[in-house]
Amino acid sequence: MRMAKLMAVLGGLAAAVAAGLGPAAAAPAATRPAAAPAGTSALADVIVGPGVIHVGRTQPGPPTTADCEKAYKVACYEPPQIRQAYDLPALYAKGVTGRGATIVIVDSFGSPTIRNDLGVFDQTFGLPAPPTFGIIQPAGKVPAYNPHNSTMVGWAGETTLDVEWAHTIAPGASILLVETPVSETEGVHGFPQIVAAEQYVLKAHLGDVISQSFSATEETFPAKAAVLALRGAYLQAAKDKVTVLAASGDSGAADVMLNGKTYYLFPVTSWPDSDPLVTGVGGTQLHFTAKGIPAAPTVWNDTYSTATNEFAEGNAGPNPLASGGGLSIFFPRPAYQNGVQSVVGGRRGVPDISMSAACNGSVDTYSTFAGAPAGWSPSCGTSEATPLFAGIVALADQVAGHPLGLINPALYQMSAAHDPGIVDVTSGNNTVSFSQGGRERTVTGFAARPGYDLASGVGTVDARYFVPDLARIAGT
Repeated sequence: MRMAKLMAVLGGLAAAVAAGLGPAAAAPAATRPAAAPAGTSALADVIVGPGVIHVGRTQPGPPTTADCEKAYKVACYEPPQIRQAYDLPALYAKGVTGRGATIVIVDSFGSPTIRNDLGVFDQTFGLPAPPTFGIIQPAGKVPAYNPHNSTMVGWAGETTLDVEWAHTIAPGASILLVETPVSETEGVHGFPQIVAAEQYVLKAHLGDVISQSFSATEETFPAKAAVLALRGAYLQAAKDKVTVLAASGDSGAADVMLNGKTYYLFPVTSWPDSDPLVTGVGGTQLHFTAKGIPAAPTVWNDTYSTATNEFAEGNAGPNPLASGGGLSIFFPRPAYQNGVQSVVGGRRGVPDISMSAACNGSVDTYSTFAGAPAGWSPSCGTSEATPLFAGIVALADQVAGHPLGLINPALYQMSAAHDPGIVDVTSGNNTVSFSQGGRERTVTGFAARPGYDLASGVGTVDARYFVPDLARIAGT
């Protein structure tokens, strides 16, 4: 199974920033990802082998938006900009920081330097340390970190993104990092360990919201029974009033087959984000005016962004770099989606909601684990969006005074009522194109529209209104 992210897709941007060079000079040709063989997409190598993403040197300090735009013609953001985009300062001014809530982050292997790296990240941006930051391995001892293992390096980067940006949104919440000893692959390998780890957390009442930045294409499971056998943690979470989130993926309407490289040529979606007991989190692209004021967000789709593709893939593209979304082949329409039956028909539709994920609009992360250049590098994907939304849920948990559990019914109720906390996303789509079988292929996805859609869900959030209203509606 691939991580639902493009961790540090702009990892070599800092080299260009530091040297004052353009994207073509950001990484020596020898360190760029190799061209994909015939019949596969170059992006598949990025998803499956995340070690190739960290290209060249990183920057000793966090790159600003101006740095990124000058060096690479894409945007990157620091915590104050992301917080402004979601209208969070108004909540912080009232003392709403996630205090009393615990965000559970689940990642394979974890990062050996995450405590240090979060400390530097916090010091740089003036953030307080979380009240508590625990790390547990309830599904078995994690193997010793190996900087020559690209999978471990990739998961270390994933862990960095998850922890630093969940904490950015909810600085008053505690964090519990749950590390598992087996890496996920397409299908079921690794999921049993995740289920066991999450069940341990739930039985011990260790957290209020669980953030999962991974998923597998539904078609890669041998049968629906295989998925149903893995739902134990979600059934328990729903019973115990714990919110579970999952990323919707980074390949738009397409996704990879069991070999991890070849794409399905028709729209597919992934699990666990498709599970009715899970909130599927998609991706948007943020936009700001010339004066830095947030403008209307759009669906994240960098498939046709030449600047992003040249750096991430070493070619002008197109490559599938977009928010996942679509209709489940396993789950029928849950009752909370009855009001959007015209969109989903009789199937479960994802995502439910979206947050910032665009590579042209990535976020700065700090890491020092071996196997990748130490320092600051921008990151992107729905693995960014998911911890961001975990932070939002933690804020609402504080306001409610207790965990909210399954929030999906409330999200659709708020959307139908045109709640001011729901920001409708009405522009963009998750159609993607890529080279496969010796020619360019296109998987036609779904377009944003007023109300719910299969590209952005109900939309995104204005936290000033969303947090108290979610606490009120989901908390009753």
